[in-house]
Formats: sequence, structure tokens, C-alpha cells
Amino acid sequence: MLKKTLKFVGWTLFGIFGFLVLYVLSVYLISKITVNADIAQVEEQDAVPIYILSNGVHTDIVVPIVNDIKDWRNQIQFSQTQSKDSLMNFIAFGWGDKGFYLDTPEWSDLKASTALKAAFGVSSSAMHTTFFKQLKEGEDCKRILISKENYQKLVTYISDSFSNPTNPEWIEGHNYGKKDAFYEAKGSYSLFYTCNTWANSALKAANQKASLWTVYDKGIFIHYQ
Repeated sequence: MLKKTLKFVGWTLFGIFGFLVLYVLSVYLISKITVNADIAQVEEQDAVPIYILSNGVHTDIVVPIVNDIKDWRNQIQFSQTQSKDSLMNFIAFGWGDKGFYLDTPEWSDLKASTALKAAFGVSSSAMHTTFFKQLKEGEDCKRILISKENYQKLVTYISDSFSNPTNPEWIEGHNYGKKDAFYEAKGSYSLFYTCNTWANSALKAANQKASLWTVYDKGIFIHYQ
């Protein structure tokens, strides 16, 4: 009996190790495959500037607060931030696991239950929005010029990610700083669909360069070097 148990445990551990190796290799290799590599250049006077912004782990999609295509102030209220500062020009959107977002302000606060729920896609999600007056381009912040037609597609993708696309449901009492807010979102985070997968899919929806599939921020930014 003991021998059978040890054999079962051994094969289980081997299976877990094999899965992790295959997962890491897949993430690395597939992330390097570019989609929409031949996207046509858009002249600045005809384009909408957007940004991809990373904090080293998580990627946000940053767009103008208002233009002739979309006025985000109709859904995302300045009054729902601590600062209530309306002198902003851009808004960042970052989809993610609700438990991570709301219950894990620091990595030291991470609970095993939160991590397991996120890994296996059994928790709910949230949208984190942050207002910016300006952004500074660099390794972790890339500016992209897209056509108005493609920007409309991006707007639709972002809007459809909220649990209520026309009137996002504010998660009151939660924020990281003075210029951000959280909202209820659709979908579940998992090992195969992370915050960065969402951002990568946003770029694909807007017909921009992106990874075929990625779960980490470098899988997006490698296509914008």
C-alpha cells in the first residue's frame, strides 16, 4: 500500500513538473510570434495616440480621456477617485483578478486561496482605471498611433470588458492612489488568461502588433522595441 502511494505521489509530482516546464516553454515561444506585423503606418494628424504601460508585471492600455470618438467621462467619473482631479488627459485600463486587485495591495498580503482561485479561473475580475495628465515614453511606456477606425474597435473591446459596458459598476472604497478606481468586470483570470493576455487581446482587437498569445508583459513589449 505504501509503495503504491509513493508511486502515485511520485508520478503526480512528475506530472506537475512536466506541466510547469511545458507551460513556461509555451509562454516563452508563443509570445515571440507576432500578429499584425504588417500593420500600416498612420500619419499623426489622422491618428489616435494610445499607450501600453507596464509596472514591470502588469500591462495597462492607456487612451485619451476624450476625443471625437469616445468620451470616457460618461462612464468613468473623476469624482470616484480620491483626488477628484478633472485636469487629466489620459485614462489607463487594466483588467485583472478581483481578489489580487482588492485584497493584495502588497505581495506580502497574498493569500494561498487568492492565488489558487486566480490560477484556476474560479474567481471574478475587476477593471482598474487610472487617470494621467501626461505619460513619459520609455522601456515601460510605448506610444502607438492607431487609426480612428481601429480606435473605435479598441473602445468597443474595453467597454465590453466591464460587467456593465454602458454604466460600469464602481467598486467603492478601493484604490491604490489618489487618481484611480476599480469597477466590476467580465471574465476570470487564470494561468492561461492573465491581465497581460487581456491587454494583448486589446491590441489584437484594434489590429495592432501583438503576441499570438502571452501571459506576461514582456510578451507584449517585445513587439514594440
